[in-house]
Amino acid sequence: MSSAGTTEVPTGLRRARIALLVSYLAQGAVFALLVTRIPSIQTQYGISDNLLPVFLAAVPILAGVGSISMEWVVKKTSPRAVLRIVQPLVCLTLLGVGAGDNMAEAAVALGAFGLMVGGLDASQAMSAVALQHRYGRSIMQGFYASYSLGGIIGALLAATGFTQLSLFGTTTALAIPVVVVASVWYAGPHELGHAVEEAAAAAARSIPWKPLLPLCLAMCVAYIADATVSNWSAKYMQDLLHTSKHMYAIPYAAYMVVMLLGRTFGDGRVQRWGSVRTVSLGAIVCAVGFGLVSVAPEQWTAVVAFAVVGLGVSVVVPQVFAAGGRLFPGASDAAVARINIFNYVGFLVGSPLVGGIAVGLDYRWAMLVPMVLVLLILLVAKSFGAPAVQLAEADTVAV
Repeated sequence: MSSAGTTEVPTGLRRARIALLVSYLAQGAVFALLVTRIPSIQTQYGISDNLLPVFLAAVPILAGVGSISMEWVVKKTSPRAVLRIVQPLVCLTLLGVGAGDNMAEAAVALGAFGLMVGGLDASQAMSAVALQHRYGRSIMQGFYASYSLGGIIGALLAATGFTQLSLFGTTTALAIPVVVVASVWYAGPHELGHAVEEAAAAAARSIPWKPLLPLCLAMCVAYIADATVSNWSAKYMQDLLHTSKHMYAIPYAAYMVVMLLGRTFGDGRVQRWGSVRTVSLGAIVCAVGFGLVSVAPEQWTAVVAFAVVGLGVSVVVPQVFAAGGRLFPGASDAAVARINIFNYVGFLVGSPLVGGIAVGLDYRWAMLVPMVLVLLILLVAKSFGAPAVQLAEADTVAV
């Protein structure tokens, strides 16, 4: 493996990393704008409360389809080529969501958003893994932080008084030139050398599923928690607390701010406490946050409660990936690829489950579901400190 970790990083690689950080920042902002405007989108298209969970569940399903499809396209082209095309299209689908006025247009716009986001997620992840492979050290945390920062920006923009079309249209008009300019410096063969092939070869190594299952469970419930906040916090403020429209996006913004801080300083906590204790405390804090959400008497208590959820979740996902890499130090890319599947599973399960309970009972009962599920992490916490698995040379378990 080529490594720039012990020498000065070439200028081309530094530029490629900054460009990809910009890509993640823009994606975080676009996604936050969409999810924090769900109540307005529901009103715009006349989507009933019973149908809303169906629409929200369809987006991660189509994202999974888009992700798988783009992996095939990438093999024929490159992650850079796909990323250059797909990210502007994601921005255009945001504009499409803001421009429609009937149910059929909502289905087309949100369906296109899901497909394009899946393709964007796949091409961004491939580019990030290849860059990390070329750097020879971990740089993934920075991309997560950039996405969180974008989410904060998007949520704050969503809290403004602009109409749906003007807000989405202005964001699209600003974001597309930014990502197009950034795409000039995306890493290609000159910067990466054989990093893409080397990472792909590592990811293709045969590893057993069993040691990863506890980590997959942790990833799944962490993303159920995340899907609950991203998809339902705005509706919680609207339907349960009856706040003004300006407040719909504030819980998600608070969640992302605290998550960014948690990820920024999370490495220090892991150094002091170790992964097992850090993740266990994160799960407990997350559960406490949802418990507070379920009993919040007014809007600002709810905002603080959602922020507490973000503090707990912030440490879990990075440590899941890190633990997977430690389990299979010679095939960390393969472990990460498997674990990453369960973020889609979490979104797919979390959104309709929480939404269905909210419609059938109310949002206070619905928030108890992720509160209970996230505590399952305590049952598998020891897996975050498990020793590396020794692979037999003849291991033939399929990836």
